[in-house]
Amino acid sequence: MNLHIENMTCGGCARSVTATVKDVDPAATVEIDLPGKRVRIESAQPAERFTQALDDAGFPARQDP
Repeated sequence: MNLHIENMTCGGCARSVTATVKDVDPAATVEIDLPGKRVRIESAQPAERFTQALDDAGFPARQDP
């Protein structure tokens, strides 16, 4: 799944986003595109679990096509 996170602006943000994703699914694969403000997640968990966890962590995310 691809998510867009508008307020992911620095390396610290990227680390926080990665940690939040790993909290939901420790086996998830996470790829961060900081300039594009996108994160690609490969996981068996539904997207809603990640978007809710990221929102709770202060990183509102919306699904990208």
